[in-house]
Amino acid sequence: MKPTVKLATAQTPDGGEMVLYHHDQDFSIRINGFELMQSRRHESELELARLGCARLVDQGEPSILIGGLGMGYTLRQALDMVGPRARVVVGELLGDVIEWNRLYLGELNDRAIEDPRVDLRITDIVPFIASSRNEFDAILLDIDNGPGAITDTGNRSMYDREGIESCRDALRERGCLAVWSTEPSKKFEKLMKRCGFHVRLYRASAHKGSRSQSRCVWVASEDFRALPSQRSR
Repeated sequence: MKPTVKLATAQTPDGGEMVLYHHDQDFSIRINGFELMQSRRHESELELARLGCARLVDQGEPSILIGGLGMGYTLRQALDMVGPRARVVVGELLGDVIEWNRLYLGELNDRAIEDPRVDLRITDIVPFIASSRNEFDAILLDIDNGPGAITDTGNRSMYDREGIESCRDALRERGCLAVWSTEPSKKFEKLMKRCGFHVRLYRASAHKGSRSQSRCVWVASEDFRALPSQRSR
């Protein structure tokens, strides 16, 4: 039996420990022992991009913001959907996660961060979005485990009223906000609606081909016509 190897560690802003592990051909990232992501279970991260960028496939110069790099799956899918003149900004709080993608995870996502369309920012996504106005056609958020399963308290403000209103203001006309979560939340869905969004909840599988739709993706837009009418595939 092959051992699980600790490849790297990083400290989160609230003093927690984030660790990158490797076992056989799989990678996982854990915070304080809690598994945050695993390379074998990434189908819903792809679905986040498929749903959030569904209307941008034929758009000439879309501008996309991805909150949270993770293992790069959402970034890879978004890049595969849009054309050569697209701009994809990635806001990642921890520079270590970017370095892990360079050193260890590049083969998982076909070296997505090296794509010339990508603008990598080491930044707190909350104030970054708050400082943006009418800039993005899509905002894809995969921050922590969603609004109801926070592992880092600093991420909570992304899912409050001020955070959602900032996302609304940062979107262009007919822009879409897509939010990934491990679980549904009626409270969060109602909050997005109170902030002026039309909202649809989509269920997604963690594993490709699995019948268990254990993950959630909300897509929200001020224009209901911009929402995907069904699952993206």
